[in-house]
Amino acid sequence: MTVTAADYLWFEDRFPDLAEAYCFTLVNDLAPSELLQRLKGQEHPALSGVTAVVEAAYDPGDTQQLVAMAGLGSWTLMIEPNGYLGVSEEWALPASAGTTWISHFCNVNGLDSFLWAEDAAMRLAFEPMFPDSRWGNTPDDQLERMHRVGFHFGADEPEIDQSVAAAFALADAMTEVRLTPGFLETTTFTCGSVKIR
Repeated sequence: MTVTAADYLWFEDRFPDLAEAYCFTLVNDLAPSELLQRLKGQEHPALSGVTAVVEAAYDPGDTQQLVAMAGLGSWTLMIEPNGYLGVSEEWALPASAGTTWISHFCNVNGLDSFLWAEDAAMRLAFEPMFPDSRWGNTPDDQLERMHRVGFHFGADEPEIDQSVAAAFALADAMTEVRLTPGFLETTTFTCGSVKIR
């Protein structure tokens, strides 16, 4: 069955604190410990459930970014409450060497971003609220899929903005990793902090 934005409308309703400012990243064939090593992070105690992750994210201070990771098949999910490393070219491109990296981000100021990188090269980047403008080495490779999952293009103005849900759906369609409320609520996440300043 084809995934669409409708399959992820639960995210903003069920996890409003995280939805306010988040970055979700999926990295293929890289264990959480290896991912943390690539980001030059330090390990922290594990946390159970994304609510605990969000609460802990504001403890490290302005110079550290908390990251919470969990394996999903061959993929590792990395969650950053109020973070952006996953969509930052400075961090994501080097860390994607030898693997596939798919990330999306939104913050309280309405800034958003989607990034697909492979082997340290940017394949696609765009703002989910404005999918008409895309860049990268292969900016149109996912265009058909973007239409299918529910991004709105051109004059096709939606009554309700579903760009966050569409970003989740696109990541799902590209990785075949389905995130659920239950997974976010009950998973024990490997945690760490990355120095950002």
